[in-house]
Amino acid sequence: MTWLILLLILAIGLGLIVIEIIFVPGTTVVGILGLLCLIGGVMYGFSMFGDPIGWSITAATVIISAAVIIISLKSGVWKRFALNKSMDSKVNDRVAITIKVGDEGIALSALRPFGNAEFGNDKMEVTTLGELVDSGSKVKVTQVEGRIIYVEQFK
Repeated sequence: MTWLILLLILAIGLGLIVIEIIFVPGTTVVGILGLLCLIGGVMYGFSMFGDPIGWSITAATVIISAAVIIISLKSGVWKRFALNKSMDSKVNDRVAITIKVGDEGIALSALRPFGNAEFGNDKMEVTTLGELVDSGSKVKVTQVEGRIIYVEQFK
């Protein structure tokens, strides 16, 4: 029974570390819990079986953990869990923007500070210089830099 508890603690710890590395990288909570389980398992081994077997458990834990992590990272098994799709669409940056400074339009969405506005028949993404504009408000173009259109609420 003691060996079963020891193996269970070590397996849970190693599993949590693999989950941290493969599935939820950057959260550190899962990895820290896994590391604490591994340390707890090794300490449990020392307290139940003494120093010689405790050091053997430590060595086996380090070797098996390294092997499992390396195999997990190198094998393609985890690729089916990962998002493999990529976006291949592009913004139509060759079409010239016909909006000019001084043009007036209506905010189609709330500008917080980004949103959409309509200028005649053209629906464009616009931004303010920090001003918050409600949907349906009249806006006026103050600046155009490349494909970025700056607007302010028209009073």
